[in-house]
Amino acid sequence: MALGSSAPEILLSVIEVCGHGFTAGDLGPSTIVGSAAFNMFVIIALCVYVVPDGEIRKIKHLRVFFVTAAWSIFAYTWLYLILSVISPKVVEVWEALLTFFFFPICVVFAWIADRRLLFYKYVYKKYRAGKQRGMIIEHEGEGPPSKAD
Repeated sequence: MALGSSAPEILLSVIEVCGHGFTAGDLGPSTIVGSAAFNMFVIIALCVYVVPDGEIRKIKHLRVFFVTAAWSIFAYTWLYLILSVISPKVVEVWEALLTFFFFPICVVFAWIADRRLLFYKYVYKKYRAGKQRGMIIEHEGEGPPSKAD
């Protein structure tokens, strides 16, 4: 869905960047960031809107959610750094390649979190919503909490 809705902006941006000798133009990065932010907010808004009133939905896999949220923040920070700090207004080939390879790395980290590989399989974590709104309570230990807790 994201690729289909963002394909025109991405193609326009690639054509513009290639046409300007790998110099960031008016459309390039701003179009991609704006489109991604719009898609993210619209998808979140629709997910919230379709839940019936009085019904509560929970995020089941918080590990994957935290990984993707952290990578999202990193992606916007990285884009700012390469366009404003490292090489202002110029997209260098090494920046483009590194940015391209961040996506598979993000997917691998999300997969590791989903499969509970590496350190995830050694730590038992259970998240539950607290009575206060927006509060997440975490339990850590060797297994599920006992009935005596």
